[in-house]
Amino acid sequence: MIARLVCVFVCVSILPGSLFAQSPQSSLTIYNENFAVVRQDLPLDLKSGENQVNVNDITMHLEPDSVILRDPTGKHAVQVLEQNYRADPISESLLLSLYESKTIDFEVATPQGTQIVKGKIIRSGYAPHDYFAMNRYGQEYDQGQTAAAAAQPIIEVNGQLRFSLPGTPVFPSLTDDTILKPRLEWTLATDRAGKFPAEFSYVTGGMSWQADYNIVAPEKGALVDIVGWVTMDNQSGKTFENARIKLMAGDVNKIQPGMNGRAFTQMAMVSGAVMVGPPVTEKAFDEYHLYTLERTTTLRDRETKQVEFIRAAGVGTKQIYIYDGVKIDANRYNGWNWDSIRNDHSYGTESNPKIWVMREFLNSQANHLGMPLPKGRVRFYRRNDDGQIEFTGENVIDHTPRDETVRIYTGNAFDLTGERVRTNYDVDDGKSTATESLEIKVRNHKKEPVDVRVVEHLYRALTWDIASSSADYKKTDAHTIEFPVTIAPDGEKTITYTAHYTW
Repeated sequence: MIARLVCVFVCVSILPGSLFAQSPQSSLTIYNENFAVVRQDLPLDLKSGENQVNVNDITMHLEPDSVILRDPTGKHAVQVLEQNYRADPISESLLLSLYESKTIDFEVATPQGTQIVKGKIIRSGYAPHDYFAMNRYGQEYDQGQTAAAAAQPIIEVNGQLRFSLPGTPVFPSLTDDTILKPRLEWTLATDRAGKFPAEFSYVTGGMSWQADYNIVAPEKGALVDIVGWVTMDNQSGKTFENARIKLMAGDVNKIQPGMNGRAFTQMAMVSGAVMVGPPVTEKAFDEYHLYTLERTTTLRDRETKQVEFIRAAGVGTKQIYIYDGVKIDANRYNGWNWDSIRNDHSYGTESNPKIWVMREFLNSQANHLGMPLPKGRVRFYRRNDDGQIEFTGENVIDHTPRDETVRIYTGNAFDLTGERVRTNYDVDDGKSTATESLEIKVRNHKKEPVDVRVVEHLYRALTWDIASSSADYKKTDAHTIEFPVTIAPDGEKTITYTAHYTW
């Protein structure tokens, strides 16, 4: 259990009593860093002076120091003198610990029926496992708690000790120090009595959302259909009835332990159905983007829910083939400097035969998109000549603003191969120069011509130039050049070039 002292000044207003008969509606803003902000109405009925108020309708992973209690109208002042967060609901082992040194009944099943045995609880074996305490105090605390939890209970029966429960414990009653659900206990002070519909909000863990995109291409052609889903996962320990839900996309800085969101695969086909309106609307918010579900929905505890948020037909895409022929052993050359790389004649001589398949499209209104796309998994499908669709690859995109290009690696080409061979390498340390010559072959086993971008990395020194080349190239950055080539059906293209380095 964690106790926090929070002193907050809040204002609330008195509304008619009929308001308190309505069930309060929650609203959620779920972040893709695996946490959420919960806001809910909290009817208060206070007397003048100090009041004890308990709130049970909270999640299992509430962050106590994030709690805000306020009146949106600002008409009535209330002070929170003390706040205690109790997150250890009653369980058999906890109740055993509360009855330590006391004698209780145990039900024992026998062939003749149920028998009652009296036993004195010497040690319960109970050890609390608090989510926030473990995160705060770290590994040593976790190990200590685990060791304590491994301790067996000790029960005295007929003057003898046993390291196990003799049967099912039967407790006389709950103690005054037990709770059935996580609870906030407040001491509130106000200058006058009245009913106050306050707004209660807090940050909680145990909730996440992610975007998933399904892209379906026709049998032939590059115009595709895109369906985007938002997948919300609630592992917070609380059900949110008829809630207003918003999803925040962006890299919001949040100090918290790492928690993995749950991936959920959903296959959807694009159809020509008429839609009443967009199920999700988007707007910029501060440095992030906020996606609002237009309909209220119930998000149950332990539930994964999906809502379609984007649907576009006739999106123009381009399939790109890239051959990056050098294969570098990252483990072997990790941390090497320019001199070490230059003097190792075997560096960069291992060839990668695979040619990458990339898909790219422009996220613009002209291309039937134009909504900022939150990061998520993209799955590609293509229709076969029998009308069925087949999975052709997947990858993950980052947050992508409108009017930016999305480029995704989907796999390696089956009918395209590459080969890269170094034909000469000479280093002259006296003149601080090096010359390297390479031969690259790209083969096309398809029945149609293919465009391939051959990428080469100039990694021997900071300063370089291309002394000779058999094909045109363009410089894409300070140490990379690219040869755009077209390969005929069942054909082969050979590129040779020589790079001259100085340092």
